[in-house]
Amino acid sequence: MSNKEKEKDPATLKDEGNTLFKAGDMKGAACCYSKAIKLSDCKAERAVLYRNRSACYLKLEEYTKAEADASKALDTDPGDVKARFRRAQACQKLGQLNQAFEDSQKCAQLEPKNRAFQDLLRELGAQIQQKAKQMNSTDARVQQMFSLLLDASATDSDRQKAAQNLVVLSREDAGAEQIFRNDGVKLIQRLLESKLEDILLSALRTLVGLCTGHQSRTMAIVNELGMQQLCGVMGTGASAVSLAACHLLQVMFEALTQDMRKDFRGKDEAMLAEPSRELRSMLRHLLDMLPATAVSGPGRDSAINLLVKQVPRKCQKNPDNSVTLWVIDQGLKQILEVAGTVPELDHGPALTENTNMSCSVLLSKLYDDLKSDKERENFSKLCEDYVQQHFNRPDVESKLRAIQSASTLLQGPSDTGNQALEVPGMMDAVIALCASKDVSHQQVAVEALIHASGKAKRASFITPNGVALLKDLYKNSENDRIRVRALVGLCKLGSAGGTDFSMKQFAEGSTVKLAKQCRKWLCNDALPATSRRWSVEGLAYLTFDADVKEDLVGDRNALRAMFELAKSEDKTVLFAVGSTLVNCTNSYDVEKPDPQMLELAKYAKQHVPEEHPKDEASYVEKRLGKLLEAGVVSALVCMVRHESPALTESCRECVARAFLALVDRQQDRGAVVAQGGGKALIPLASDNTVVGKVKSAQALAKITITSNPEIAFPGERIYEVVRPLISLLSLECTLLQNFEALMALTNLAGISERLRQKMIQEKAVPKMEGYMFEEHELVRAAATECMCNMVLSTEVQQLYLATGNDRLKLLVLYSGEEDERLRRAAAGTLAMLTAEQPELCARVPATTTHWLEILQALLLSEVGDLRHRGVVIARNLMTAERSLAETLMESEALEILSVLAKGGGTPDPIAKTAQSCLDKAIEYGIIQSSGEAGAARIVEE
Repeated sequence: MSNKEKEKDPATLKDEGNTLFKAGDMKGAACCYSKAIKLSDCKAERAVLYRNRSACYLKLEEYTKAEADASKALDTDPGDVKARFRRAQACQKLGQLNQAFEDSQKCAQLEPKNRAFQDLLRELGAQIQQKAKQMNSTDARVQQMFSLLLDASATDSDRQKAAQNLVVLSREDAGAEQIFRNDGVKLIQRLLESKLEDILLSALRTLVGLCTGHQSRTMAIVNELGMQQLCGVMGTGASAVSLAACHLLQVMFEALTQDMRKDFRGKDEAMLAEPSRELRSMLRHLLDMLPATAVSGPGRDSAINLLVKQVPRKCQKNPDNSVTLWVIDQGLKQILEVAGTVPELDHGPALTENTNMSCSVLLSKLYDDLKSDKERENFSKLCEDYVQQHFNRPDVESKLRAIQSASTLLQGPSDTGNQALEVPGMMDAVIALCASKDVSHQQVAVEALIHASGKAKRASFITPNGVALLKDLYKNSENDRIRVRALVGLCKLGSAGGTDFSMKQFAEGSTVKLAKQCRKWLCNDALPATSRRWSVEGLAYLTFDADVKEDLVGDRNALRAMFELAKSEDKTVLFAVGSTLVNCTNSYDVEKPDPQMLELAKYAKQHVPEEHPKDEASYVEKRLGKLLEAGVVSALVCMVRHESPALTESCRECVARAFLALVDRQQDRGAVVAQGGGKALIPLASDNTVVGKVKSAQALAKITITSNPEIAFPGERIYEVVRPLISLLSLECTLLQNFEALMALTNLAGISERLRQKMIQEKAVPKMEGYMFEEHELVRAAATECMCNMVLSTEVQQLYLATGNDRLKLLVLYSGEEDERLRRAAAGTLAMLTAEQPELCARVPATTTHWLEILQALLLSEVGDLRHRGVVIARNLMTAERSLAETLMESEALEILSVLAKGGGTPDPIAKTAQSCLDKAIEYGIIQSSGEAGAARIVEE
């Protein structure tokens, strides 16, 4: 049969699935069974396939799917005891104990002697009894809380305690179920109308407990409470209540979309699910909140934050971006209304310092989630039409709204923002408004000018036109709000050459003077926080200049002021702080040109980038030390601690780059860990840009290599480090990153079996084996060291026991290499394997004809560690088989072991092990003892 015919044959696919199942590849097996199910027309055959796939899902811990497949198998054949047992196991894990008990009972009736059925039956009986006791106890506690909350004569403090206890109960499965069944949602609805903040918070947190991971309860709660009430609570003035309501809605979104989460591998498995009625209702209410004047600033930020998290696709492999398209169609206008709001004008929705940046992030996320040029063109056209519609109106406020909208777009989807700026007359209006007598008008125009000069190309266009205007505003304006913004504009235009020392827009020393003024305003506590934030924005551009970096890092007051801003509620400063730190630590990527190409460029009189003398390694190292002394780590930790749309992936990448630079020196890593740097890096390694993930993972690797991982990452956190480290074992990463990841994984693998199992689950072993063949000797040795610790796991030992591979041969050959580090690792791995799996000993002579020479070389090595490994391998071989002992005793190994057994007079593990080898040979009758330690001779036949 051809390969295509085999793919269309259900029986072949079933056999292939069975083979993959036995090999432990559950996902591959499930995929084969799924294909076979689609192709099979026979009911009986499909039932067996469903049963087999159910077993795969059980192993993959996808219990809902396992239960569904087992049920489908039973629909065809109710007497299928395997399918019934698998459904019982799945139901047990899903908490459906009664169904599980009923199924296991039938299994035991069909096969009374099957011990597995009897054990499951007893286990379920005990669980059901325990749950009944718990439910009775929980029911009483729930009723008690309800009575207190409904008692009008109860004191406020008693009611608050009861509400808090209800929160605790809702976090337990039994408690959540009892609250829901006893009409608890209606009671919570009344609590949501309370004027007491503590009661309100408790009600929201109780709902979180009820909705977490439970889709049907969430749907019932959304329909009973109504989104209008929940959004109304989120839109209140109290920020704590608004955040709690935001968290509840996020939990609801996750519960409602849990069935849509899936690995997308291609068109065959694409699942195009329309948003449910409840989801659409939630999204519509969130969009309606945005321009509503009754909604508070924090409430509006929460709504935007929810849209940022829930609307775009989580995985680009998912082909369905219908939610994004629906939001653009139904709500882009509402988003732009908020984006175009000028806070200084009397009317319009209330905004916070973070609202404008949050809108930029949301617009950017929506734009990035579009799949085709047509969708992107439509998005840009809608934005341009909105801007043009307002700009063409005769009143100044409408023109300001248009400019503000374009400014917000420039901070988000910049291509769309540039398109909006090209509306006829827009740039002329911006220049004209910069000279306005009205400060709020000036502020909008100057900010637009700053955002418009984001790229070098645009900056070079604006420089001759805008510099004179910005200088005039900076020198002559009486308002510091305008002066600081004009200064940032000058900073931005002055840094257009980037780190290229020879490409400066302004005269020598100008950037240093601008930076000095920025630091002065940054340290001025009398200025509002927004103005001080703008001074950090200026430093973010000016710190491309190494002279500015040196001055800033030497100014302890300026650094502390910047770090305090980073810890403040105003999250719009995060990217500016991150960018400034990346510049000061030189953690940006620099491509070093090829020397030959450099000479050619000079010869051709082309521009050659020049590095500033103060960007050399010695200067950077001193700057890192000063930043650590000033408290940079605590600032970075605070920056990533709180969720905010302003904490974009680009911002996270900046933080990751700074952390990597700070842990570069071994002596600084302890201080970074002590201040929470290790904990902060873990989420950065999973939620970041591609580059940011790599930088975070490399920083984690450096910490894990030199620090005790159990102290650096206490408790369960240590298991979260494994996946980022394994991600560095990729051809996309540098050899240094590969090496550091292997070193870190070696440390983790030596800690516990649970960590080794985590690495096995994350498919680390095949990657380690791949790097054991790497040409670079350090990487090759590190991979072998890692394998040395991994062979403590039975699963890895089984790989070496399997026939038809050269794994054992590689270890034997590496034990004879010249590289001492590689020899030590390979010989150690061989020593452990032959001790744990004696069956492997008989295979050693078949690996290479030089095996005996390699072993003797280990025994004769001047390095104690290698001699020790050699005698352990010799002992393992001799203990496993008499024939191997005879081969060794007939060689020079007898004389070598005799010498080693004499030792040096002090307790010596090498001498002791060598003597045990001789003792084993004496026990076999191969040699005779001469009475002295280490003295022996061959027994003659």
